[in-house]
Amino acid sequence: MSAMSEINTSSTQPIPTKKRRWPAILIGVLSFFLIIGFGGFGGYQSGISDRLAAQQSQQTQDLADQYARALVDIQSGNYEQARQRLEYIIKYDAAFPGAVEKLAETMVLMTIPTATNTPTLTPTPDIRGVDALYSSAKQFIAAQDWPSALTTLDQVRIEDPTYKTAEVDGMYYFSLRNHGVNLINQGNLEGGIYHLSLAERFAPLDSASNGMREGARMYLVGSSFWELDWSEVVAYFSQVGVGWPGMWDGTMTASERYRIGSMRYGDELFEQKEYCAAYNQYGNAMAYGNLDAQSAKNAQEAYLICYPPTATPEPILTEAPTEEPPTEAPPTEVTP
Repeated sequence: MSAMSEINTSSTQPIPTKKRRWPAILIGVLSFFLIIGFGGFGGYQSGISDRLAAQQSQQTQDLADQYARALVDIQSGNYEQARQRLEYIIKYDAAFPGAVEKLAETMVLMTIPTATNTPTLTPTPDIRGVDALYSSAKQFIAAQDWPSALTTLDQVRIEDPTYKTAEVDGMYYFSLRNHGVNLINQGNLEGGIYHLSLAERFAPLDSASNGMREGARMYLVGSSFWELDWSEVVAYFSQVGVGWPGMWDGTMTASERYRIGSMRYGDELFEQKEYCAAYNQYGNAMAYGNLDAQSAKNAQEAYLICYPPTATPEPILTEAPTEEPPTEAPPTEVTP
């Protein structure tokens, strides 16, 4: 009886079955595959990031190498090669440290041999004597023949470095200053900058010539961004175009470059759906001339988006309508 009782008692306890374990197993398997999947995706993303970082690092290294080579080219006088390297750097990274400044410096240096390729380096000995040379220099200055004056002053210094030192220095300054200004006005910006810098060795430049030199420098730097970065073109020529609108490099005036740069920058902003900023650029361009067909079309659309027409309000009655006075009935006649 006790044995039977034990059997019956045990039969009332729940017996674990294999079916109850399957959900836990499935959850474990799914979790395992999810972990593997997320891990693989994370590794893939990490690999892409590493590859992009490696590419960026390689490009930066290449640009740095080109910059170092450009500096070597400048040192060795190979200015054309240096210019090509610096323009390559600016094309891929306009903010590369020192590239824009070195390009402007190189463009100035490229003109120095031409500007100084005069008899000043190898003058022909003059037998007239230093007094006659000095008198000739004064005559050239009076006639505003600055190149001849400079050549003659060089001969004075060769004949006698101590001859009327203060007077000759003053004549040098005056001739170099005016020759530099003339060169800039003629479109030879690099040569003008060079001669004004030489004049500064004798005395400080006056505000007019110093401002013109700064304008020429900004012109050269701004033109180095032409068709590469229109926002930089506008930034530089908005200053040159206002201060020296007629300054040019033999191709275009500063005001014309500002007009074209503003149109092209406006077109870029229009494509980026920055319509109001684009319209402002078109407005800047119109201050210096007409827009071309594409910019004119964009300007019209941008204006309608930024300044939509307002609906005309209905007229509002300010006075109540007047009522007509009632008509009186004719008096009735009373018959006696």
